[in-house]
Amino acid sequence: MTAQGPGRGQSPGQGRVTIREVAERAGVSVATVSRVLSGNYPVPPATRTRVLRAARALDYVANAHARALVGGGRKTVAVVVRQVTSPFYAQVAEGVEAEAATHGWLCLVGTTGGDPQRELEFVQLMREEGARLVILVGGVVEDDAYRERVAHYAQALDSAGARLVLCGRPAPDPDIPALVVEFDNEAGARAITGHLLSAGHRRIVFLGGLPGNTALDARVTGYRAALAGHGLPPEAAHVVDCGLGRAAGLRAMAELLKERPEFTAVFAGDDMVAAGALRAIAEAGLRVPEDLSVVGYNDIPLAEDFHPPLTTVRTPAEELGRAAVRIALRDPENAAGAHHLLGTHIVVRDSVAAPPPGRAH
Repeated sequence: MTAQGPGRGQSPGQGRVTIREVAERAGVSVATVSRVLSGNYPVPPATRTRVLRAARALDYVANAHARALVGGGRKTVAVVVRQVTSPFYAQVAEGVEAEAATHGWLCLVGTTGGDPQRELEFVQLMREEGARLVILVGGVVEDDAYRERVAHYAQALDSAGARLVLCGRPAPDPDIPALVVEFDNEAGARAITGHLLSAGHRRIVFLGGLPGNTALDARVTGYRAALAGHGLPPEAAHVVDCGLGRAAGLRAMAELLKERPEFTAVFAGDDMVAAGALRAIAEAGLRVPEDLSVVGYNDIPLAEDFHPPLTTVRTPAEELGRAAVRIALRDPENAAGAHHLLGTHIVVRDSVAAPPPGRAH
């Protein structure tokens, strides 16, 4: 969907609406507007209604920094994730909360289920409630609607004295007032694919593509780059666009095994896809790594408890959340527009072996 544009009284390119403008529109004093918005003083109902109408018409939000200077407003950071049941999102949110607590800030967590409207409503609520930082977590499909939506978020939060942080996703436009903190998906995918190639595999399936998703597209790019770097032709790449999650991995892997292809290794788009793939392989009567090698991505806490323990790419999920808060607070004036890239590394366990004899090529 396409997000709503900025409020009727303000566009992204305009300056911050002031309390004086609200007072002029409502025909009252600045002191009266302040009393209505703070809710700390009795105001006649008709006056209160006029002030609130004027504030809504102008899309006025009290400046969070100004409230803090007079002792009002809590120091709050909001983190918005797709779901809290995902180990990756949970670790990022835990990092945000831990770093916020270190600085004496409160942390609020919201979930969207991937619904852009819910994301929009949560960001707007946090803007109205005076959250200082709003952190959006995880890869997205970067289409025109997303670009418009994020530009609106960034400008609207900036106009209220708050800051948008994109965590694990790039900014659609480097000029919008948003801080980006992400990890190098492409390099991690290139490294884990190289690990499979070094073990002798040449027929490697990427399981878990989701075209347009920024995180997965980068992983597919790294996978293809590693194959090309080992002299394999473009057609050697086999990407299965099944999306993420254990159920998706189970279903897609079962379908692949029915076709009896000649691949010898599977690069799962994340560890939960790998979990589903491992289950499908076992149900087909095959063994990992003797018959097929499997690798994942993210290194969730359960990865070392899979059967067999999973070789995967460790992404600094908790550090990603901590860095989002730490960097934004360290340099509040210059953080907007900055891009910080965290590294990844391979964790080698027991799910990779050389291809079965006669199947390496």
